[in-house]
Amino acid sequence: MIRSLLIALSVTTAVPAFAQDAPAPAPQQQPATPAGQEAAPLEVSVTGGVSAPMPIAIPAMPTAQVVSTPAGATDVLGRQMAEIIANDLKNSGLFTPLGAGQLRPVGFQEVNAPAFDYWGGTGAQALVQGFVRATGDGNLTIGCYLYDVFSKVELTRSGFVVSPSDWRRAGHKCADMVYARLTGEGPYFDSRVVYVSETGPKGKRVKRLAIMDQDGANHRFLTNGQSIVLTPRFAPNQQSIVYMSYENDKPSIYVYDLGSGRPRRVVQNAALTFAPRFSPDGRWILFSMAQGGNTDIYRVSARGGTPQRLTSSPGIDTGGSYSPDGARIVFESDRSGGQQIYVMNADGSGQQRISFGGGRYATPVWSPRGDLIAFTKLGGAFRIGTMSPSGGGEKILTGGQDEGPSWSPNGRVITFYRSGQGSGGKADLWMVDLTGQVERRIPTPLDGSDPAWGPLRP
Repeated sequence: MIRSLLIALSVTTAVPAFAQDAPAPAPQQQPATPAGQEAAPLEVSVTGGVSAPMPIAIPAMPTAQVVSTPAGATDVLGRQMAEIIANDLKNSGLFTPLGAGQLRPVGFQEVNAPAFDYWGGTGAQALVQGFVRATGDGNLTIGCYLYDVFSKVELTRSGFVVSPSDWRRAGHKCADMVYARLTGEGPYFDSRVVYVSETGPKGKRVKRLAIMDQDGANHRFLTNGQSIVLTPRFAPNQQSIVYMSYENDKPSIYVYDLGSGRPRRVVQNAALTFAPRFSPDGRWILFSMAQGGNTDIYRVSARGGTPQRLTSSPGIDTGGSYSPDGARIVFESDRSGGQQIYVMNADGSGQQRISFGGGRYATPVWSPRGDLIAFTKLGGAFRIGTMSPSGGGEKILTGGQDEGPSWSPNGRVITFYRSGQGSGGKADLWMVDLTGQVERRIPTPLDGSDPAWGPLRP
């Protein structure tokens, strides 16, 4: 659990005060702008990609007193906190962080009174400062401040009270604060990814469910690999994961409870169920079921029960994904002779094809913003692309053997997996932004496939 609080008083007081309910605005410094000149607002273009990343200074966070905690000494945590913030912002492709190794140390008294003349000389346009302090109840208090270096003003601040085991989340929360303030976009760093961890030869893979932070940290396995697992997806409340398992050599849908570690089967006495996904309100599970030589899309209560059939056209209908408001569903179907993307209302009515760009399309998934649908484009290579919900504006973002897109919580980044060539080819997890210019591999201890990005954590 992480408790987010707005820092209401100076960190130079003996005990920093935090306002939890309707806090008063933080005191702002006056801009040092020449008379008759108005400073332009400090902001980053999210459409510019790597063309002009913003230089941003992120020195190590000082501590008033070095205290040993279960997570490490507070001075060490201050350096590590700055590294997490710098890595998050760098990985977005929109910032060029000047890290602690390039900057002079910051004293505790400077946290809310920056030496702007020094920071201006570093070339940084923005500055992130903060502090780490151990509290008497065993928790950590972390403060985070964002400044405009040119205008010499504080832009925003946040504070977090966390248990030592959650200290990394405070770093992600601070990076989210900076990203949201400077881009105008929603945050996404304090989130998790569930995926299928793979090992062994290509024809005989051991596949386990695994979960980790979006940067690859805090990795852990959820299943033991005795049964093949595929297509894990988070519930909206992040307390469970729905997935397909070949337990007892019978492909079926299960829900894994993250609290108890126990799975339960969703649809009983079904021959073949696969490709599950929760509805945005968590009440329904959308899935595909093969019966009588036909594969159609169904939905069933998340608690289980009798499935409701939504499609009935001859062929294979699969890969359903809800729009953010739960009103529509995007899916793939070969009813026209090849895999194409269709949309329909949540009750199965109003089915219509939206992909007409040539080639085949698979694994469509609706953006959490509602403005785009991501997909896998098939034909020669497998590539990740996006289009509007009406089928227009198709854009291809990647060029490798890439498939299985999943959206970040803010709808600006897509995770997917890339397969290597040949029998010994590995599968790795990757991310790409909507410009297609910022692409990076997500570190995992073993091979990985079928990633699913979870919602922003509370």
